[in-house]
Amino acid sequence: MQRNKAIEQLRTHGEWDVVVIGGGATGLGVAVDAATRGYSTLLLEAHDFAKGTSSRSTKLVHGGVRYLAQGYVDLVREALRERGRLSHNAPHLFRKQAFIIPGEKWWTAPYYTFGLWMYDRLSGKLSIGKTRYLGQGDARRRLKGVRDDKIGAGVCYYDGQFDDARLALCLAQTATDHGATVLNYCAVTALKKGGNGRLEGVTAKDELTGETFEVKAKCVVNATGVFANPILGMDEPHDKPPILPSQGIHLVLDREFLPGEDALMVPKTSDGRVLFAVPWHGKVVVGTTDTLVKDPSYEPLPLEQEIEFILNTSRDYLTKAPTRADVRSVYVGLRPLAAPKDEGKSTKEVSRSHKVEVSHSGMVNIFGGKWTTYRQMAEDGVDAAIGAGLLPAKPCRTQELRLHGYIDDKQHMDDTPLTLYGSDAMAIGRLIAAEPKLADRIHPAYPFTFAQVQWAIDEEVAQSLEDVLARRIRLLFLDAKAAEAAAPAVAAFMAPRLGWSEERQKAELDNFVKLTKQYRLVA
Repeated sequence: MQRNKAIEQLRTHGEWDVVVIGGGATGLGVAVDAATRGYSTLLLEAHDFAKGTSSRSTKLVHGGVRYLAQGYVDLVREALRERGRLSHNAPHLFRKQAFIIPGEKWWTAPYYTFGLWMYDRLSGKLSIGKTRYLGQGDARRRLKGVRDDKIGAGVCYYDGQFDDARLALCLAQTATDHGATVLNYCAVTALKKGGNGRLEGVTAKDELTGETFEVKAKCVVNATGVFANPILGMDEPHDKPPILPSQGIHLVLDREFLPGEDALMVPKTSDGRVLFAVPWHGKVVVGTTDTLVKDPSYEPLPLEQEIEFILNTSRDYLTKAPTRADVRSVYVGLRPLAAPKDEGKSTKEVSRSHKVEVSHSGMVNIFGGKWTTYRQMAEDGVDAAIGAGLLPAKPCRTQELRLHGYIDDKQHMDDTPLTLYGSDAMAIGRLIAAEPKLADRIHPAYPFTFAQVQWAIDEEVAQSLEDVLARRIRLLFLDAKAAEAAAPAVAAFMAPRLGWSEERQKAELDNFVKLTKQYRLVA
């Protein structure tokens, strides 16, 4: 992907079939779906791809064990089907992860073994592993780092694990591969309507240069997730906002706190929530919370009670009790929950299913959902546009679509940071062969190299220091202090390649260092 080419396409193209607003999971999925059906497709993202909640998940591709317990069988079946499809379509980004539920009481493990047997059955032919009961010895051996008094027995089941921001980039690349034009840092500032009140396009602004564009479109899709309400306000007023933002935080710890390969899942904490501790990129991600928030932000802050809840619950289960000083990074995501009719429901009781609505003006709005079901949400959104007469009927082609970077033989690849690039890993290797200095690490304690920074600039439209260290390379989410230490060298590397002035380089560095403070619990 090259941003200058995308800008030129935006300047010269006539009417688009589909304009997608939003470059998170849903919007990128819609761009892939629309482009592969043969529609001319433009995606506009006001910030960077996956800047919002789509880079801040629990890193799970899952059906949702607790949703099954709440009775959302159809949602779980849909999510398990989509989990299986992603495992086939993007094996370089999907990892099968074993989860163990510790049985504190004699009945706990048998009870969850039976429930998870149903979970397996719902996945059908797309199952990725069978649930099984673990005796006390096996459970304690596999759950190293968990207190013995919490493990009377256990149950092992399987779900998917992934890198959310990398999957978002993969979808952007896939859409581009199939003819779509995707642009980050290009905000929709207004909707354009004809005399009959029907939507005819959008006004967009390049946030990097200030250039504005009048864009004609047959169909406009609002896929802005938790930030949908302002776009809806441009279209028509709502008495009650359809999006209910919920905040979830995650603490990132060193692997010594859970040194095995298995993830820990506590199905019912002291306040009825679920706690996960999941291995991810050599660390352990522990979360999450579920807290109603009023005003969504691109950089939401953790609440003190959320931090204490996760630390205290972790101390109840882990042999080595984590402290604030042990937290390498804390990140916060917002869930775009579709507002329920019952206003008395708490956020953890609100279904993660999605809704698609077509407004009176013809704007297709996609509300709610979660990462796992992004493909189905996209298919439903484009089908709704066809059903509303906005687009000619064409069949969906994404169910078995191999995503950018697909490789047949993932099992024979080393588990390194380049595994996530799939077939592009070879091109990054060629960069290093041509310029060996690119093999240097950006930080001595982590395996990320300057070749990855070069690739992010050349092929992944990274425009800022944050783009690289937060989303192309996940160092900010893994270790905020290390990201701060790496920032000066990375900024100096990027400056001549992106034509930054000394002032721009200093501003990039200052802004990023300030940002790292939000991801740390101690100085």
